[in-house]
Amino acid sequence: MRGRPTLAAVTVIGALVLAGCGDSDSGSDSSAAGAELSVGAAYIPQPVSDSMAAGFLTITNKGDAEDELTSVTSKAGDVSVHETVDGTMKEVDRLPIPAHGRLVFKSGGNHLMFEKLKQQFKQGQTVSVELHFAHSGPVTVKLPVKAATYQPTAGHSGH
Repeated sequence: MRGRPTLAAVTVIGALVLAGCGDSDSGSDSSAAGAELSVGAAYIPQPVSDSMAAGFLTITNKGDAEDELTSVTSKAGDVSVHETVDGTMKEVDRLPIPAHGRLVFKSGGNHLMFEKLKQQFKQGQTVSVELHFAHSGPVTVKLPVKAATYQPTAGHSGH
């Protein structure tokens, strides 16, 4: 009986690492709620401002139930979740992650907004954030700081 939780934890962590292509720092076993969340394609373009930055990632839900991203926290500064609809950006309290679907944060679309930075993000650093969900446990993710002109490879979040 003792080996089963360990095997389950290894299976969940292995799935998260593969789904996130190594961008995910750790994950949560959210299968109790029916959602199976993983995070990938995470990055922050090096900001030109020393007080604000944007972050991007993809949350994939392979489970049978929807979940919602409710907040993001980081020791690096204040983080809010922004939705972009018809070219207009607004802060939101939550965004849905559909069952068997994805919540994508990308340039020109939904994104994380970092404000009141404790220090300016520099290329080569990583910034740790904790994602909080309505039904699943929190997930910690490390976002590498990339060049300001960085564009992710199409389809990266899918493997």
